[in-house]
Amino acid sequence: MSLDGKVAIVTGSGRGLGLAYAQELARQGAAVVVNDVDEATAAAAVASITDAGGRAVAVVAPVGPTETADTLVQTAVDTFGRLDILVTNAGVLRDTVLWKMSDEDFDTVIGVHLRGTFTTVRAAATYMRENQIAGRIITIGSPTGQRGNFGQTNYAAAKAGIVGMVRTWALELKKAGITANAVIPVAATAMTATVPFFAAAVEADAKGEAMPAFFRHDLGFGTAADVAGLIAYLASDEAAGITGQAIGIGGDRLQVWSHPEAATTEYREGGWTYDALIERGADVIGGHLQSVGESFPPLPEDLQR
Repeated sequence: MSLDGKVAIVTGSGRGLGLAYAQELARQGAAVVVNDVDEATAAAAVASITDAGGRAVAVVAPVGPTETADTLVQTAVDTFGRLDILVTNAGVLRDTVLWKMSDEDFDTVIGVHLRGTFTTVRAAATYMRENQIAGRIITIGSPTGQRGNFGQTNYAAAKAGIVGMVRTWALELKKAGITANAVIPVAATAMTATVPFFAAAVEADAKGEAMPAFFRHDLGFGTAADVAGLIAYLASDEAAGITGQAIGIGGDRLQVWSHPEAATTEYREGGWTYDALIERGADVIGGHLQSVGESFPPLPEDLQR
């Protein structure tokens, strides 16, 4: 098994995508530190791994505080002797439009997603550097962080911030041989189960049936298991040359998201004054406006619910 002898931490791995990641890492030979805020959920996740012949232990704590990050790393080292892989999956949602979003709504999501990613990566990277381990940092982004989504100011900010941090960490950790990447998953989870557009796909997944090809191919929307293989691959030695990337996966689709680049460039001697922009701004800027949000192809009639 390609990850035999490796040790991984997966935050938010009690259920859903995080559990799929933890199970796949264990299937490929890694020992796993499972994390969740609910003790029974964490215990069930550990049991699902150990019952299949894998090795796992749980840390029950909310992600965000430095104390949790330090505990996760220490548990990996104390229980399994080292740490090679970190997957920062823990997250929460507090969706509402901008004018209704409270400070608490914003801070809660930023605290778990963005600060939680920062604190756990800092703790893991510090250990890896001090022990000369060419480790793997795998963070979880979202299409919302790449393109925006109605009602998700907090979530979009956190997920976009995670990708920005990954690009920075790829530079800072390169000399130590530590890679840092963001995975952008699209899958049937508790977060997507309430979206009417995906209802037929979610229903099929709940019944253990194959999702219609429209979802898997046209939308790149699949199961949690469809994402897990990429997590294990990025954790492997074979992915040592991949770092600083945002990689999308879902259903039958694999993508590499581009870094932001200028869509157009214009120069004007003397600079762009207000009067110059009044004269030419509509052409230079307005002629190259970028789209926001995601657009989906029409949902076939037989898949409408």
